[in-house]
Amino acid sequence: LAIFGGQPVFSEPLKRYNSIGSEEINAATEVLKSGALSPFLGDWKDIPNVGSFYGGPNVQKFENSIKKFFDVDYAITVNSWTSGLICAVGAVGVEPGDEVIVSPWTMCATATAIVHWCAIPVFADIEEETFNLDPKSIKKNITEHTKAIMVPDIFGHPANIREIKKIADEHNLILISDTAQAPAAKEYNSFAGTDAHIGGFSFNYHKHIQTGEGGVLITNDPIYAERMQLIRNHGEAVVEGKGVKDISNMIGYNFRMGEIEAAIGIEQLKKLDDLIYNRINIANRLTSELSKLDGIKTPIIRDGYTHSFYVYGIVYDQKETGVSRDKIFKALKAEGAPVVDCYANLHLYPMYQQKIAYGKKGFPWNSEIYKGNVSYEKGICPIAEKLNDETFLKIPLCDYEFASDDVDGLIYAFKKVWSNLEALNTENI
Repeated sequence: LAIFGGQPVFSEPLKRYNSIGSEEINAATEVLKSGALSPFLGDWKDIPNVGSFYGGPNVQKFENSIKKFFDVDYAITVNSWTSGLICAVGAVGVEPGDEVIVSPWTMCATATAIVHWCAIPVFADIEEETFNLDPKSIKKNITEHTKAIMVPDIFGHPANIREIKKIADEHNLILISDTAQAPAAKEYNSFAGTDAHIGGFSFNYHKHIQTGEGGVLITNDPIYAERMQLIRNHGEAVVEGKGVKDISNMIGYNFRMGEIEAAIGIEQLKKLDDLIYNRINIANRLTSELSKLDGIKTPIIRDGYTHSFYVYGIVYDQKETGVSRDKIFKALKAEGAPVVDCYANLHLYPMYQQKIAYGKKGFPWNSEIYKGNVSYEKGICPIAEKLNDETFLKIPLCDYEFASDDVDGLIYAFKKVWSNLEALNTENI
């Protein structure tokens, strides 16, 4: 093993994932030549050859392409998916002091977007098999203060949105899907993100398709669509001219996507199916071989679902090998294998442990606007915590190209480590 001085499987880092080609370069160049890099107007106007409240021609074309691809009525592009999440939470009318149930296993912005509106994230536990929110834990965490459920489709496998939607409907709750990691994944022939009141995707540089930074919100609700457009683009300056009566949460921002990003996105969207097909092939090759190794539970795909494999998540059981995850991880890393031994437990971040966000006095938790009593103690999400602390390993398919030889090498690295389990168990590393 390399950890004992042997030759590593990978002598150099893998090539970074890159979905950009000549089509995107040409599209971006055309925008640069035009000089109109962002014809958005922060006002309720549409001035020919100058700009529009709805953005420039590439932004609008990109949004129309997304509507067609995902078969939704509205698509609203934004300059980042963090901005998109802020728009979504504000648009559905979340009030200061409301509770929003969310997963601890997601990028921090999913929960931070809730805090942004002075609302309270309530973390429910996840399923060990899919790493998505567990409907049973959602039910346990609903209180009289709950306003919405924020549901990430983590790693590329859609959450059990049908069951979660039943819970939301029963309690009259808003459902927001954070489908940043699962574009084009499906649950019973419906695209992930399309069965919620609001869904959406990220176009960050290491997502399946990218515009550098960026994202898009999708919905079939015209009211939510308008409110998200207003939050995206200086809503407080627009509501009067547009005749908007409900100005709650109409604190406007510049969350607008530029024309270069939109032009790139138009070309990237054309590649999405092929890019995901490639990820699925890589994942299938990994599963075919890694599932043969003791102590490894490879990703499942539930009946009726598809998986877009942003991340290849493994659950490791040291009882079957006698070797701790920490030693396995160190041995794989020494071989140059692109593996990670943790993901996230957002409720254990300092902001939630200390309940400090706005100022130093604990707002919004410790204030008159919040009437509930949320706990972020370790132990509230036992499955998520055990995965992070003891049993989870991931291969970030999102970060690397994974040529065929790279996949072969990765499989060999795992087999090499597993053939030396006894040495790993006896050595102090």
